[in-house]
Amino acid sequence: MFLSVFEMFKIGIGPSSSHTMGPMVAAGRFLDTLRAAPFTAHGLRASLHGSLAFTGVGHATDRATILGLAGFAPHSYDPDLAEATLADIHERHVIDAPDLPPLRFDPGSDLLFDYGPPLPGHANGMVVMATDAQGDVILRETYYSVGGGFVLTADELAAGKATQDGPAVPYPFKSAAEMLEMAARSGLSIAAMKRANEISRNGSTGLDSGIARIWQVMNGCIDRGLEGQGILPGGLNVRRRARAIHDQLLEERGRNLTAPHVINDWISTYAMAVNEENAAGGQVVTAPTNGAAGVMPAVMRYWLDHVPGASAARVPEFLLTAAAIGGLVKYNASISGAEAGCQAEVGSAAAMAAAGLCAVLGGTPEQIENAAEIALEHHLGMTCDPVRGLVQVPCIERNGLGAIKAVSAASLALRGDGQHFVPLDAAIETMRQTGADMHEKYKETALGGLAVNVPNC
Repeated sequence: MFLSVFEMFKIGIGPSSSHTMGPMVAAGRFLDTLRAAPFTAHGLRASLHGSLAFTGVGHATDRATILGLAGFAPHSYDPDLAEATLADIHERHVIDAPDLPPLRFDPGSDLLFDYGPPLPGHANGMVVMATDAQGDVILRETYYSVGGGFVLTADELAAGKATQDGPAVPYPFKSAAEMLEMAARSGLSIAAMKRANEISRNGSTGLDSGIARIWQVMNGCIDRGLEGQGILPGGLNVRRRARAIHDQLLEERGRNLTAPHVINDWISTYAMAVNEENAAGGQVVTAPTNGAAGVMPAVMRYWLDHVPGASAARVPEFLLTAAAIGGLVKYNASISGAEAGCQAEVGSAAAMAAAGLCAVLGGTPEQIENAAEIALEHHLGMTCDPVRGLVQVPCIERNGLGAIKAVSAASLALRGDGQHFVPLDAAIETMRQTGADMHEKYKETALGGLAVNVPNC
């Protein structure tokens, strides 16, 4: 099993990796298929199903789908050009995709929100179609956005193509038990094994610069969030709070009577800054998803800014370790809130962050595995119930608490010798089973939980 660090950490846009980035990527893939087709299309249609329909407007799924069909991609997204393109499509009812003829598309009638049963493969399903001059469908493809910006066609999902194909890697662990066994046998750290796997697939050129870029975007997102002010879009009138809290913390810094627990406020504020940017549609890094994008950067910023001896030179070790743990969770369970609730998003992010922090604080592979298990175990059962389908309430604060749990989990693990009662593999499998048992209304549909028990305006 191999999942690249650049697959786990994707640079993209908010507010959702599965509901915004995924549909945009799926639409782009359909354009590639259309370009290779032996016929000429005259129009486009799309339908959104399951969670993509129920919370699609709140997650900007409609906008993302249309922009994807117009040739936009998350990693190169230009917000000003996107707004102009959307306005043009709504006015002319025509999409001008690169290397394709003008295609008819009326957003009001050619993009359908299907609130019936979800498609059989996954809660996040969508169908994209091309039509001829008479409006008859001549090409159709079903896509599933399976979390973290990952997209599979129906055939790929049925074939089990959930990880990148390619030659064997030197350390092909697909469970935490195998990971620990390989670490013991090789004498290498988890990060070193992950690095060797990355190099065997993609070469060493660009690996460290790519990892540095990931952290640069994460850290930049924190900084922008700490400067942002005003009301978040979407109609809930949620105020940005990260800047005000950060200003208070800066004012209090150096006071002799500051309580030790205030460090939790720093950690939370870093996470909230990221998720406020995500909610506003800004640039973020999936870690492993947009809805959980604040946990990893917050823990890393806490480590670099507040922990004596921290060094930016060890950022690759942090991210490679975290990516190894995230790959295990995705391969054996899920990182999709629509599939398994928020335990799969913030829970997975906390496990990854705890593992990364434990690694750079000198933890052994056994302690790192323990840190990840503690963090994931104490998110088990967490539902995904966003109010009005927006990635704001409870998502923004939840990232802050997830980051605090990650730091606590790493600290607890470092107090031990790595021996513990519940293996990480058991926690991952429990998360998978819990997600399967969880009622659909608690899995990113905005039909249960906080979404129906607090005012939506």
